[in-house]
Amino acid sequence: MNAPTLTIVVPCYNEEEVLPETLKQLRTLLDELITDNLVSEKSRLLFVDDGSKDQTWSIIYKRGLEDHKIKGLKLARNVGHQNALLAGLFAAKRGSDCLVTIDADLQDDISVIREFLNRHSEGYDVVYGVRKERNTDTLFKKHTAQGFYKLMQFMGVNLVYNHADYRLMSKRAVEALEQFDESNLFLRGVVPLVGFQSAPVFYDRKERMAGETKYPLRKMLSFALDGITSFSVTPIRFISLIGLLSFLVSLLFGGYFLYLKFSGQTQTGWTSMITSIWLIGGLQLIALGFIGEYIGKIYKETKRRPKYVVDIDTFNLAVPGEQPFAQEEGELSIDYSPLSETN
Repeated sequence: MNAPTLTIVVPCYNEEEVLPETLKQLRTLLDELITDNLVSEKSRLLFVDDGSKDQTWSIIYKRGLEDHKIKGLKLARNVGHQNALLAGLFAAKRGSDCLVTIDADLQDDISVIREFLNRHSEGYDVVYGVRKERNTDTLFKKHTAQGFYKLMQFMGVNLVYNHADYRLMSKRAVEALEQFDESNLFLRGVVPLVGFQSAPVFYDRKERMAGETKYPLRKMLSFALDGITSFSVTPIRFISLIGLLSFLVSLLFGGYFLYLKFSGQTQTGWTSMITSIWLIGGLQLIALGFIGEYIGKIYKETKRRPKYVVDIDTFNLAVPGEQPFAQEEGELSIDYSPLSETN
Protein backbone atom coordinates (compact mmCIF):
# COMPACT_ATOMS: atom_id res chain seq x y z
CA MET A 1 0.00 0.00 0.00
CA ASN A 2 1.38 3.40 -1.01
CA ALA A 3 1.96 5.97 1.71
CA PRO A 4 -0.69 8.74 1.69
CA THR A 5 0.08 12.29 0.65
CA LEU A 6 -0.31 14.51 3.72
CA THR A 7 -0.83 18.27 3.90
CA ILE A 8 -0.51 19.98 7.28
CA VAL A 9 -2.65 23.13 7.24
CA VAL A 10 -1.59 25.89 9.65
CA PRO A 11 -3.76 29.04 9.97
CA CYS A 12 -1.70 32.09 10.98
CA TYR A 13 -2.67 35.54 12.20
CA ASN A 14 0.12 37.86 13.39
CA GLU A 15 2.38 34.92 14.28
CA GLU A 16 5.78 36.38 13.34
CA GLU A 17 7.23 35.68 16.81
CA VAL A 18 6.50 31.94 16.86
CA LEU A 19 6.40 31.19 13.12
CA PRO A 20 10.15 30.49 12.55
CA GLU A 21 10.10 27.80 15.26
CA THR A 22 6.80 26.41 13.95
CA LEU A 23 8.27 26.12 10.46
CA LYS A 24 11.37 24.40 11.80
CA GLN A 25 9.56 21.84 13.96
CA LEU A 26 6.87 20.94 11.42
CA ARG A 27 9.43 20.70 8.60
CA THR A 28 11.55 18.33 10.71
CA LEU A 29 8.47 16.25 11.54
CA LEU A 30 7.52 16.03 7.86
CA ASP A 31 11.00 14.73 6.95
CA GLU A 32 10.74 12.09 9.68
CA LEU A 33 7.30 10.96 8.48
CA ILE A 34 8.60 10.67 4.90
CA THR A 35 11.69 8.75 6.03
CA ASP A 36 9.52 6.31 8.01
CA ASN A 37 7.28 5.86 4.95
CA LEU A 38 4.22 7.06 6.86
CA VAL A 39 3.54 9.72 4.21
CA SER A 40 4.60 10.17 0.61
CA GLU A 41 7.38 12.37 -0.74
CA LYS A 42 4.70 14.71 -2.15
CA SER A 43 3.51 15.73 1.33
CA ARG A 44 3.51 19.46 2.12
CA LEU A 45 3.07 22.14 4.77
CA LEU A 46 0.50 24.83 3.96
CA PHE A 47 0.53 28.04 6.00
CA VAL A 48 -2.59 30.21 5.65
CA ASP A 49 -2.02 33.91 6.33
CA ASP A 50 -5.34 35.25 7.64
CA GLY A 51 -4.76 38.90 6.78
CA SER A 52 -1.87 39.38 9.22
CA LYS A 53 -0.62 42.91 9.88
CA ASP A 54 2.94 41.88 10.77
CA GLN A 55 5.63 39.97 8.83
CA THR A 56 3.81 36.63 8.90
CA TRP A 57 3.30 36.40 5.11
CA SER A 58 6.83 37.62 4.37
CA ILE A 59 8.25 34.79 6.51
CA ILE A 60 6.01 32.19 4.87
CA TYR A 61 6.74 33.36 1.33
CA LYS A 62 10.51 33.60 1.74
CA ARG A 63 10.71 30.15 3.33
CA GLY A 64 8.58 28.83 0.47
CA LEU A 65 11.14 30.13 -2.03
CA GLU A 66 13.86 28.19 -0.19
CA ASP A 67 11.89 24.98 0.40
CA HIS A 68 9.38 23.58 -2.10
CA LYS A 69 7.61 21.62 0.67
CA ILE A 70 6.54 24.85 2.39
CA LYS A 71 3.55 26.48 0.72
CA GLY A 72 1.54 29.58 1.48
CA LEU A 73 -2.00 30.80 1.05
CA LYS A 74 -2.51 34.53 1.56
CA LEU A 75 -6.08 35.69 2.17
CA ALA A 76 -7.07 39.14 0.98
CA ARG A 77 -8.26 40.14 4.46
CA ASN A 78 -8.77 38.78 7.96
CA VAL A 79 -11.74 36.39 7.91
CA GLY A 80 -11.28 34.60 11.22
CA HIS A 81 -9.76 31.31 12.35
CA GLN A 82 -12.57 29.04 11.14
CA ASN A 83 -12.68 30.45 7.62
CA ALA A 84 -8.89 30.41 7.39
CA LEU A 85 -8.98 26.71 8.21
CA LEU A 86 -11.55 26.13 5.48
CA ALA A 87 -9.49 28.08 2.96
CA GLY A 88 -6.46 25.91 3.67
CA LEU A 89 -8.40 22.64 3.58
CA PHE A 90 -10.18 23.42 0.32
CA ALA A 91 -7.02 24.71 -1.38
CA ALA A 92 -5.01 21.60 -0.42
CA LYS A 93 -7.57 18.84 -0.88
CA ARG A 94 -6.79 18.15 -4.55
CA GLY A 95 -3.16 17.29 -3.90
CA SER A 96 -3.71 15.39 -0.65
CA ASP A 97 -4.99 12.04 0.58
CA CYS A 98 -5.34 13.35 4.13
CA LEU A 99 -5.02 16.72 5.83
CA VAL A 100 -4.11 17.75 9.37
CA THR A 101 -5.11 21.13 10.81
CA ILE A 102 -3.05 22.59 13.65
CA ASP A 103 -2.61 26.08 15.13
CA ALA A 104 0.66 27.96 14.64
CA ASP A 105 1.34 28.47 18.37
CA LEU A 106 2.75 24.91 18.83
CA GLN A 107 0.58 24.24 21.88
CA ASP A 108 -0.78 21.10 20.23
CA ASP A 109 1.67 18.18 20.43
CA ILE A 110 2.85 17.62 16.85
CA SER A 111 4.22 14.17 17.70
CA VAL A 112 0.69 12.72 17.86
CA ILE A 113 0.34 13.30 14.09
CA ARG A 114 1.99 9.89 13.82
CA GLU A 115 -0.90 8.39 15.74
CA PHE A 116 -3.32 10.34 13.52
CA LEU A 117 -1.80 8.65 10.49
CA ASN A 118 -1.92 5.22 12.13
CA ARG A 119 -5.62 5.64 12.86
CA HIS A 120 -6.18 6.90 9.31
CA SER A 121 -4.48 3.78 7.93
CA GLU A 122 -6.96 1.71 9.97
CA GLY A 123 -9.79 3.23 7.94
CA TYR A 124 -10.82 6.29 9.96
CA ASP A 125 -11.69 9.35 7.87
CA VAL A 126 -11.62 11.79 10.80
CA VAL A 127 -9.20 11.62 13.73
CA TYR A 128 -9.75 14.10 16.57
CA GLY A 129 -6.96 15.45 18.75
CA VAL A 130 -8.45 15.50 22.26
CA ARG A 131 -6.81 17.10 25.27
CA LYS A 132 -6.29 14.83 28.29
CA GLU A 133 -6.31 17.69 30.78
CA ARG A 134 -6.54 21.48 30.74
CA ASN A 135 -3.60 22.11 33.08
CA THR A 136 -2.13 24.84 30.87
CA ASP A 137 -5.32 26.93 31.10
CA THR A 138 -6.13 29.48 33.75
CA LEU A 139 -8.78 28.44 36.26
CA PHE A 140 -11.30 30.77 34.61
CA LYS A 141 -10.64 29.51 31.07
CA LYS A 142 -10.65 25.88 32.20
CA HIS A 143 -14.09 26.08 33.82
CA THR A 144 -15.65 28.26 31.13
CA ALA A 145 -14.38 25.97 28.35
CA GLN A 146 -15.63 22.83 30.06
CA GLY A 147 -18.91 24.58 30.79
CA PHE A 148 -19.25 25.46 27.10
CA TYR A 149 -18.83 21.84 26.00
CA LYS A 150 -21.35 20.65 28.58
CA LEU A 151 -23.82 23.38 27.59
CA MET A 152 -23.52 22.42 23.91
CA GLN A 153 -24.09 18.76 24.73
CA PHE A 154 -27.12 19.72 26.86
CA MET A 155 -28.53 21.55 23.84
CA GLY A 156 -28.15 18.45 21.70
CA VAL A 157 -25.06 19.54 19.72
CA ASN A 158 -22.69 16.64 18.95
CA LEU A 159 -19.27 17.96 20.01
CA VAL A 160 -16.14 15.98 20.83
CA TYR A 161 -15.37 16.93 24.43
CA ASN A 162 -12.10 18.89 24.85
CA HIS A 163 -11.41 18.85 21.12
CA ALA A 164 -10.59 22.12 19.37
CA ASP A 165 -9.47 22.18 15.71
CA TYR A 166 -6.51 19.80 15.86
CA ARG A 167 -7.62 16.91 13.65
CA LEU A 168 -6.91 14.76 10.62
CA MET A 169 -9.44 14.52 7.80
CA SER A 170 -9.32 12.33 4.72
CA LYS A 171 -9.76 13.87 1.30
CA ARG A 172 -13.31 12.54 0.98
CA ALA A 173 -14.18 13.96 4.43
CA VAL A 174 -12.97 17.40 3.31
CA GLU A 175 -14.96 17.08 0.07
CA ALA A 176 -18.03 16.25 2.16
CA LEU A 177 -17.32 19.24 4.41
CA GLU A 178 -17.22 21.47 1.34
CA GLN A 179 -20.89 20.67 0.72
CA PHE A 180 -21.81 22.52 3.93
CA ASP A 181 -22.27 25.86 2.21
CA GLU A 182 -23.51 27.86 5.20
CA SER A 183 -21.85 31.16 6.06
CA ASN A 184 -21.92 30.66 9.83
CA LEU A 185 -19.71 27.57 9.91
CA PHE A 186 -18.73 26.23 13.35
CA LEU A 187 -16.25 23.49 12.46
CA ARG A 188 -16.25 21.71 15.83
CA GLY A 189 -19.95 21.05 15.34
CA VAL A 190 -19.99 20.56 11.56
CA VAL A 191 -17.20 17.98 11.24
CA PRO A 192 -19.07 15.36 13.33
CA LEU A 193 -22.08 15.91 11.03
CA VAL A 194 -20.02 14.62 8.07
CA GLY A 195 -20.73 11.19 9.50
CA PHE A 196 -17.67 9.18 8.41
CA GLN A 197 -15.86 6.88 10.81
CA SER A 198 -13.91 8.82 13.43
CA ALA A 199 -11.57 8.13 16.35
CA PRO A 200 -10.00 10.24 19.13
CA VAL A 201 -6.30 10.53 19.95
CA PHE A 202 -5.49 11.95 23.39
CA TYR A 203 -2.55 14.26 24.09
CA ASP A 204 -1.21 16.83 26.55
CA ARG A 205 -1.29 20.45 25.45
CA LYS A 206 1.77 22.66 25.92
CA GLU A 207 2.32 26.29 26.82
CA ARG A 208 2.45 28.81 23.97
CA MET A 209 6.08 29.25 22.87
CA ALA A 210 5.88 32.92 21.88
CA GLY A 211 3.43 35.69 21.03
CA GLU A 212 -0.01 36.30 22.46
CA THR A 213 -3.20 34.27 22.29
CA LYS A 214 -5.50 35.17 19.40
CA TYR A 215 -8.55 34.24 21.48
CA PRO A 216 -8.98 36.81 24.27
CA LEU A 217 -12.13 36.76 26.40
CA ARG A 218 -14.16 38.86 23.96
CA LYS A 219 -13.44 36.54 21.03
CA MET A 220 -14.01 33.45 23.17
CA LEU A 221 -17.48 34.70 24.14
CA SER A 222 -18.29 35.58 20.53
CA PHE A 223 -17.05 32.16 19.38
CA ALA A 224 -19.19 30.40 21.99
CA LEU A 225 -22.28 32.41 21.03
CA ASP A 226 -21.73 31.61 17.35
CA GLY A 227 -21.43 27.94 18.17
CA ILE A 228 -24.62 27.88 20.23
CA THR A 229 -26.76 29.87 17.79
CA SER A 230 -25.40 28.04 14.72
CA PHE A 231 -26.46 24.62 15.95
CA SER A 232 -29.35 24.94 18.35
CA VAL A 233 -32.65 26.77 18.72
CA THR A 234 -32.75 25.81 22.41
CA PRO A 235 -32.07 29.42 23.58
CA ILE A 236 -35.21 30.64 21.81
CA ARG A 237 -37.22 27.76 23.22
CA PHE A 238 -35.83 28.52 26.66
CA ILE A 239 -36.93 32.14 26.31
CA SER A 240 -40.39 30.94 25.28
CA LEU A 241 -40.49 28.76 28.40
CA ILE A 242 -39.53 31.73 30.58
CA GLY A 243 -42.29 33.75 28.91
CA LEU A 244 -44.83 31.00 29.62
CA LEU A 245 -43.76 30.72 33.25
CA SER A 246 -43.88 34.51 33.64
CA PHE A 247 -47.40 34.50 32.22
CA LEU A 248 -48.54 31.79 34.66
CA VAL A 249 -46.93 33.60 37.61
CA SER A 250 -48.60 36.85 36.53
CA LEU A 251 -52.00 35.11 36.53
CA LEU A 252 -51.41 33.90 40.08
CA PHE A 253 -50.34 37.33 41.27
CA GLY A 254 -53.24 38.92 39.37
CA GLY A 255 -55.68 36.72 41.25
CA TYR A 256 -53.96 37.54 44.52
CA PHE A 257 -54.10 41.31 43.86
CA LEU A 258 -57.80 41.10 42.97
CA TYR A 259 -58.41 39.31 46.25
CA LEU A 260 -56.63 42.10 48.12
CA LYS A 261 -58.63 44.75 46.24
CA PHE A 262 -62.04 43.29 46.96
CA SER A 263 -61.15 42.46 50.56
CA GLY A 264 -60.05 46.04 51.17
CA GLN A 265 -56.44 45.16 51.88
CA THR A 266 -54.88 47.03 48.94
CA GLN A 267 -51.60 48.74 49.88
CA THR A 268 -49.23 51.03 48.08
CA GLY A 269 -46.59 48.88 46.27
CA TRP A 270 -44.33 51.25 44.38
CA THR A 271 -41.16 49.20 44.99
CA SER A 272 -42.68 45.91 43.85
CA MET A 273 -44.18 47.59 40.79
CA ILE A 274 -40.90 49.18 39.66
CA THR A 275 -39.01 45.93 40.32
CA SER A 276 -41.50 44.01 38.22
CA ILE A 277 -41.27 46.51 35.37
CA TRP A 278 -37.46 46.39 35.28
CA LEU A 279 -37.45 42.59 35.52
CA ILE A 280 -39.92 42.08 32.69
CA GLY A 281 -38.23 44.78 30.61
CA GLY A 282 -34.84 43.12 31.05
CA LEU A 283 -36.23 39.71 30.05
CA GLN A 284 -37.80 41.24 26.96
CA LEU A 285 -34.53 42.87 25.88
CA ILE A 286 -32.65 39.58 26.39
CA ALA A 287 -35.27 37.78 24.34
CA LEU A 288 -35.03 40.37 21.56
CA GLY A 289 -31.25 40.04 21.61
CA PHE A 290 -31.37 36.27 21.12
CA ILE A 291 -33.97 36.54 18.39
CA GLY A 292 -31.87 39.26 16.72
CA GLU A 293 -28.84 36.97 16.79
CA TYR A 294 -30.73 34.31 14.85
CA ILE A 295 -32.18 36.86 12.43
CA GLY A 296 -28.67 38.25 11.88
CA LYS A 297 -27.44 34.78 10.93
CA ILE A 298 -30.33 34.39 8.48
CA TYR A 299 -29.38 37.78 7.01
CA LYS A 300 -25.77 36.66 6.49
CA GLU A 301 -26.87 33.39 4.89
CA THR A 302 -29.19 35.07 2.39
CA LYS A 303 -26.44 37.40 1.10
CA ARG A 304 -24.29 34.39 0.05
CA ARG A 305 -21.05 36.33 0.31
CA PRO A 306 -17.82 34.29 -0.04
CA LYS A 307 -16.28 33.10 3.23
CA TYR A 308 -12.84 34.25 2.09
CA VAL A 309 -10.97 35.65 -0.91
CA VAL A 310 -7.57 34.24 -1.84
CA ASP A 311 -4.91 36.80 -2.68
CA ILE A 312 -1.93 34.50 -3.35
CA ASP A 313 -1.87 30.69 -3.55
CA THR A 314 1.56 29.04 -3.82
CA PHE A 315 0.24 25.56 -3.02
CA ASN A 316 -1.30 25.01 -6.45
CA LEU A 317 1.58 26.50 -8.43
CA ALA A 318 3.90 24.24 -10.40
CA VAL A 319 7.33 23.57 -8.85
CA PRO A 320 10.39 22.90 -11.06
CA GLY A 321 10.64 19.15 -11.57
CA GLU A 322 7.02 18.54 -10.47
CA GLN A 323 3.69 18.46 -12.24
CA PRO A 324 1.00 20.92 -11.09
CA PHE A 325 -2.17 19.43 -9.68
CA ALA A 326 -4.71 18.52 -12.33
CA GLN A 327 -7.30 21.22 -12.83
CA GLU A 328 -10.81 20.12 -11.94
CA GLU A 329 -13.67 20.57 -14.38
CA GLY A 330 -15.23 24.02 -14.24
CA GLU A 331 -12.42 25.45 -12.12
CA LEU A 332 -11.01 28.88 -12.93
CA SER A 333 -7.31 28.87 -13.76
CA ILE A 334 -5.40 31.77 -12.18
CA ASP A 335 -1.81 32.79 -12.82
CA TYR A 336 -0.30 34.24 -9.66
CA SER A 337 3.15 34.96 -11.03
CA PRO A 338 5.13 37.01 -10.58
CA LEU A 339 4.67 37.07 -6.81
CA SER A 340 5.79 39.91 -4.61
CA GLU A 341 7.94 39.16 -1.57
CA THR A 342 6.49 42.02 0.39
CA ASN A 343 3.31 41.71 2.42
